[in-house]
Amino acid sequence: MEFRVLSYFLTVAKEENISKAAEVLHITQPTLSRQLSELEEELGVQLLKRGKRKTTLTDAGFLLRKRAEEITSLTEKTKQEFIQSDAIIDGDIYIGCAETNAMRRLSLTAKTLQSDYPHIRYHLFSAKADDVTERLDKGLLDFGLLIEPANIRKYHSLELPDTDFLGLLMRKDSPLSCKTQITPYDLYDVPLLISQQALTTHELYHWLQKEQEELNIISTYNLIFNASLMVEAGLGYALCLDKLVHTGPDSLLCFRPLQPQLPARVYLIWKKQQLFSKAANIFLDTLQKECTS
Repeated sequence: MEFRVLSYFLTVAKEENISKAAEVLHITQPTLSRQLSELEEELGVQLLKRGKRKTTLTDAGFLLRKRAEEITSLTEKTKQEFIQSDAIIDGDIYIGCAETNAMRRLSLTAKTLQSDYPHIRYHLFSAKADDVTERLDKGLLDFGLLIEPANIRKYHSLELPDTDFLGLLMRKDSPLSCKTQITPYDLYDVPLLISQQALTTHELYHWLQKEQEELNIISTYNLIFNASLMVEAGLGYALCLDKLVHTGPDSLLCFRPLQPQLPARVYLIWKKQQLFSKAANIFLDTLQKECTS
């Protein structure tokens, strides 16, 4: 399987038309069709559904597109690592981030480096912990920023001096908004939106003193922004971490902490035996110094 042919396939997937893709690639349509047919023959599966006006992906085609995008990203990342100048520190740093206010610390580290190393570029991938560690394991990320109870034992890690706290996001006109703190009893009968990661967190159910099936969970989410729109629409209350959603005077929403508190530590992780680029090394060294100063 040639990298060039994978690039051809990705272009067809994007354009959804072999003729248009051939124009973009500056090759003839018969040549492109032959390359794609040979790729399907090599893999032993049909990748494309060829229509008169539109070419779509099969299930196998969707899988190959995901893998091809990962290969392309890793190839570009590797290329950038080798073309870095010895005189000028530049390059790309890839960070996978769970939703956490601790991202502010990484942002401040990037700002600290900006004046001395203006050519360093940052690429952020926001997702839940499993997706971050999957990309980290494949070499697509340099670092992952995760919140416990994420499994970090197989990685090197740096515990950040930041702690996230779980609480309840709600409309300001909600009945519970008059409370300064939320107790387990407050949540027994209200419609809840809970993150997919929190669904598997034993600490949460221990705090609630209820099992999942005893709660009125109307929605799950993996990133809080879209869930906050559902809260804003009045569908329910979202269990989430503090400082991730705007709740200022001009917002319809407010946040109330849980009592007793449910703290969550935050870690920066990276693969063991990881070979960092110069840019990634400088970033990690700077962050470690800032965390211990």
